Amino acid sequence: MLTTYNLQMKKLFFISISALLFFGIFSKELMAQEQPMAQRITLQYGSHREGKRMDAEMQRWREYGLGQFIHWGVYAIPGGHWEGKSYNGAAEWIRSWSEKSGAPAGWQKTYDNLYKQFNPTDFDAKAWARQAKDMGAKYVIFTTKHHDGFCLWPSKYTGYTIKNTPFKKDIVKEVVDAYDAEGIDVYLYFSIIDWNHPGYSSGIPKAEKDSLAYEDFKQFTRNQLIELLTNYPSAKGLWFDGSWDAAWIEQAAWTDELEKELRAFRPGLIIGSRFRADEYGKRHFDSNGVLMGDYEQGWERKLPSTIEQTKGNDWDCVMTIPPNQWGYNSDWSSSYIKTPYDLIAMLLQANSLNGNFVINFGPDGKGRIRPEEGDIAKQIGEWMRVNSEAVYGVTYAELPKPDYGYYTKKGNKLYLTVFNKPVNNIIRVAMAKTAEQKPSKAYFLADKKDLKLVSHNIGLDRDNNLYYDITLPDDFSSDMPFVIVIDLDEAAKKDQGNYRDALT
Repeated sequence: MLTTYNLQMKKLFFISISALLFFGIFSKELMAQEQPMAQRITLQYGSHREGKRMDAEMQRWREYGLGQFIHWGVYAIPGGHWEGKSYNGAAEWIRSWSEKSGAPAGWQKTYDNLYKQFNPTDFDAKAWARQAKDMGAKYVIFTTKHHDGFCLWPSKYTGYTIKNTPFKKDIVKEVVDAYDAEGIDVYLYFSIIDWNHPGYSSGIPKAEKDSLAYEDFKQFTRNQLIELLTNYPSAKGLWFDGSWDAAWIEQAAWTDELEKELRAFRPGLIIGSRFRADEYGKRHFDSNGVLMGDYEQGWERKLPSTIEQTKGNDWDCVMTIPPNQWGYNSDWSSSYIKTPYDLIAMLLQANSLNGNFVINFGPDGKGRIRPEEGDIAKQIGEWMRVNSEAVYGVTYAELPKPDYGYYTKKGNKLYLTVFNKPVNNIIRVAMAKTAEQKPSKAYFLADKKDLKLVSHNIGLDRDNNLYYDITLPDDFSSDMPFVIVIDLDEAAKKDQGNYRDALT
């Protein structure tokens, strides 16, 4: 018979395991705790740095707020379906579809020849970049090569590239040039997995000939990365995928040297936490719990709920609009398609905890972004044109999350993005009596209209707080989140101590 304690422990165990699930494998490193100095072990291939990067390039990354992700490649042609059959996984993984799981006969051979049909005549990188700018994105992550190994640039190290398609033109160059022209920074996605390369292996090679083949694959990977940095010098960073393979994790010494080489080749290059593992196989965080890379990438399709969960690191969240489709799927039906309201709420949750938020789009085989996705981008852009001041360059406000929505802060301005408008039209802000900055003025960000601000000690808690009531106009209504700006005045300390509690 289980005791209450055992039941609680069992529940906690399963909650913990669920939190560590990532791409179908357990990633204990995602929730690693930094070890006290006295308990640390010596690592040859652990983190290269403790604490945040504070150079100009990283500060620029930190202030983006909102980004765009583009997943595009040969997989957009089948769009998750072939010969009337549906692939049940994420559309960009369709190359891994097997006959055992319902694929048409000879599917993988069929897929490997689809590049001969890849002719995206409606592709317009300038239109994509304009749409991203109109949405308010400050950076884009673009898939140069996904797991299938097909390269959207004319790599000289393989024939499986855009050069050998009917389209022929360098898509990566067109994307980089178009986004650069709009003032949007470009980050190049690159998959370590490459199902097309003969030397690639997901597991650790056992036979000598397989080990030699994998050495060839490693050199091929290194050459392509240097090629990308050479061909597209304005790209600000590399965004890696597929580095969970056992064979890649085993290469701790080699990947450590490769990271150093990439950084030396491009000073200021930004690389996230999922590129490599330390000698004990730990990814994202090394065996001492220290972040590996420049920012944490463990928040894929999920968000932290507290600042403590971010462990003081820079981080971003990349998010799909359907539950888990990155590449184009011709069937738009889903259990739930995120609305602009949903995505704006996720954006502000990320920003309020010192994170960036990146929304993914999956163009079809002709290069067209789905109209429904375009409409979502348009609506987010309309909101951002009014409210982006509460998104760009903001930080954690060092205040408890309000019931109304999310705080962000910049200088002496506190932004409250309201998702839950109170029925009495009074928004109550709590601040410690001892706070160095106090509210002195409140107004709508949209029209700068002043709002009534009154301070009082209502005695709602025992946290020694003062309360500031912001009154909304009686006739005010909004069908989207709205932002209230609260000016903080360091000189406005007269409220401190004005209210005397009973001497109990």
